[in-house]
Amino acid sequence: MIRVKKGRCKKLFWKIVRQIGKYKKAAVMAVVFTALEVAMEVLIPYATALIIDRGIEAGDLGKVYTYGGLMVAMAALSLTFGIIAGRCASTASTGLSYNLRDKMFTNIQTFAFSNIDRFSTAGLVTRMTTDVTNIQNASMMTLRIAVRSPLMFICSVIMCVLINVELSAIFLVAIVVLGVAVGVITKKTYGLFIKVFNQYDDVNASIQENISAIRVVKAFVREKFENKKYGKAVEKLYQLFVKAETTLMLVTPAMMLVMYGCMISLSWFGAKFIVAGDLTTGELTSMFTYIMSILMSLMMLSMVIVMIAMSSASAERIIEVLEEKPDMENPEKPVMEMKDGSIDFENVDFSYKKGSGDLRNIDLHIDSGETIGVIGGTGSGKSSLIGLISRLYDVSEGSLKVGGVDVREYDIDMLRNNVSVVLQNNVLFSGTILDNLRWGNENATEEECREACRLACADEFIEKMPDKYETMIERGGSNVSGGQKQRLCIARALLKNPKVIILDDSTSAVDTATDKKIKEAFASKLTGVTKIIIAQRVASVEGADRIIVMDDGTVNSFDTHENLLKNNEIYREIYEVQTKFGGDFDEPQADSDGEVN
Repeated sequence: MIRVKKGRCKKLFWKIVRQIGKYKKAAVMAVVFTALEVAMEVLIPYATALIIDRGIEAGDLGKVYTYGGLMVAMAALSLTFGIIAGRCASTASTGLSYNLRDKMFTNIQTFAFSNIDRFSTAGLVTRMTTDVTNIQNASMMTLRIAVRSPLMFICSVIMCVLINVELSAIFLVAIVVLGVAVGVITKKTYGLFIKVFNQYDDVNASIQENISAIRVVKAFVREKFENKKYGKAVEKLYQLFVKAETTLMLVTPAMMLVMYGCMISLSWFGAKFIVAGDLTTGELTSMFTYIMSILMSLMMLSMVIVMIAMSSASAERIIEVLEEKPDMENPEKPVMEMKDGSIDFENVDFSYKKGSGDLRNIDLHIDSGETIGVIGGTGSGKSSLIGLISRLYDVSEGSLKVGGVDVREYDIDMLRNNVSVVLQNNVLFSGTILDNLRWGNENATEEECREACRLACADEFIEKMPDKYETMIERGGSNVSGGQKQRLCIARALLKNPKVIILDDSTSAVDTATDKKIKEAFASKLTGVTKIIIAQRVASVEGADRIIVMDDGTVNSFDTHENLLKNNEIYREIYEVQTKFGGDFDEPQADSDGEVN
């Protein structure tokens, strides 16, 4: 849970304010026109007193019209200034939220995987939605109410003192009493709203998890369980909100108590002053108006304080994202060209977290153009190994070279364009098939896209679609199968024309026959490209030039398929388990005479 310390709020405020950018003029105008609006409103009760004292009681109808006309003019000006101030405040607060979301999203794009690992997906979504909305609401209230209320309060107190100093003492007592009450309530409410806000993350996480895994939920008939889990999160949020809002509502009865106490006291003592000739009827009437303004200003100011207290937690979370520095940055003079696809691991260690030892003492030398298989059990370090090649993570110890140059010396964009990775979790975006393919190369022609799809065996199903390459892909690729999605992602990676291509278990949803066709196409067409294939199936890697056998974060062996079968127990065991039933169902099998069925 985030706890904002004293002094930290002020720093957060200025850090957020600095993000307003080009909307600064609108913010200043909102403050200026709010001040003018308050000035007009404060003068209206004084004009009312003049109408009563110099017009009605003196029987001077001309002055009634004069001061009445003046009141109408001030009311019209107050309305005009209020409209302009509201528009400017809305522009400034909305602009601030736009800038915050834009800068957060831009900064997230620079994050290394290690940066992203420090934030949950639900947490980042909450920061860019609910948190920013809280800041927007708080800035709107600050520009309008936090300017209006103090000005109205100060001006009303000044006017009361000018009318009658003795009666103004009533306001001072009321202010102290209401201030203490509001302070206690606000302090208690702030803690509750912090809990409310943190509960949002749990609710969003529950929603995200359920929607993304809705097929699994339905397949296992777990709708009731998910409803119950979500219901608990929402119920807790509801209870916290009720408690927080109930506590906050105590401000209203406290204010009403003080307000009516002031009115009774003002009526009692004001009547005595009128009888004594020290106060006029018009002045007493205006003082009643001013006391209402003072108390309303205090109440609104208390609401602003609560809103600012609530938004301070949002500000803290937003600033965390804005100030997060990428763990990886380009060197001052990056290398902008890659000679070839050779890869050299030189005594490499890597840990996701300090001391975890995910990869240890990796020493590998891969020639450019080789086809390398990588196999091993779950958690053996296969994906971690290839993540270092495209510098998704940096090595903890040792050196990793691609094309004879340490990957940390390359321009990151150039490196990743030359080391093309098809990750385990394939993602497609909303748009046509061509739009998705051109993520690999935005300038690729349609014929180049078709050729990439032929190599990835994606053309087989694309040509059967009514709109072919103009077929729309729904968000996340939900309207294509897992195998189709994998093949489109492979084609997308090929369009980069890389020097190294890495398939991280990227054909797991493809049948064995198609998998074999993809590997054969790679072998014949991508002769100069280094190909690294991570797989769970021996059939996917047995045709590789050499195969890396991973075991518990280390390279257990690195050799050809034939030699590994003879000399490596882990590889032989995997091979025998997978082949003892005759291979995959879609792989042609030989009968006793050696003929293929």
